[in-house]
Amino acid sequence: MIKKLYKIRFELFFFSQLVILFGSLVFPELFFEKILSPIFFIFNHLAGILLFLKKRWLMWFCLVLLLLNIIIFGTDLFTSPKSIIYSFTKMISYFLFYVLITNEIIKQVWLSTTIDRNVIIGLISGYVSLGLIGFFICLSVELTHPGSFNFPNLGSGSEFMVEDIMYFSYMTLITIGYGDIYPITVLAKKAAILIGLSGQFYLVIITAIVVGKYLNQLQHTRESN
Repeated sequence: MIKKLYKIRFELFFFSQLVILFGSLVFPELFFEKILSPIFFIFNHLAGILLFLKKRWLMWFCLVLLLLNIIIFGTDLFTSPKSIIYSFTKMISYFLFYVLITNEIIKQVWLSTTIDRNVIIGLISGYVSLGLIGFFICLSVELTHPGSFNFPNLGSGSEFMVEDIMYFSYMTLITIGYGDIYPITVLAKKAAILIGLSGQFYLVIITAIVVGKYLNQLQHTRESN
């Protein structure tokens, strides 16, 4: 069973990423953010652990992070608002997981000898993971330094929506940058630079390598025929 799941590890991980990104289109935004989004993040975490089946110590480390996230989610449901230390701990656990998983995806895509559907999906999911890393960076910045980002139509004393931070991260990653949400503090600006650069490096280096391998694969196939 585990071996069968490992063969479709990239598909499972990518599907759970899509649900995280676009689930709010189907469910009420506040309900999705408070209840469903953490559940989907946990499912995404489970799917990501499949990538570490051949690296046991990393797999166990990610299982510990998963257990921590489940405990945090349960605590969020039944207790009052938390301190900044509590929120920051939650962000760090998610951030560590996505840094590890993105690094593993890049390695597996980089070292692949045959470019097939799984590798292409892995390539895409690695790029999506960069956006999630940027999301947790920006969220940590805003939680530790409130007012680091300007949010449109946010009244005095109102809370920003997590979806706004995720939107900003991906708009920066893909270098669209509409300017409706923008960084104000130096720390937030540095975070935006880091997200933008990481997206460009990924496209220029990792994607170019995969395309090059695919072209060589096509050439060898034609020569053999």
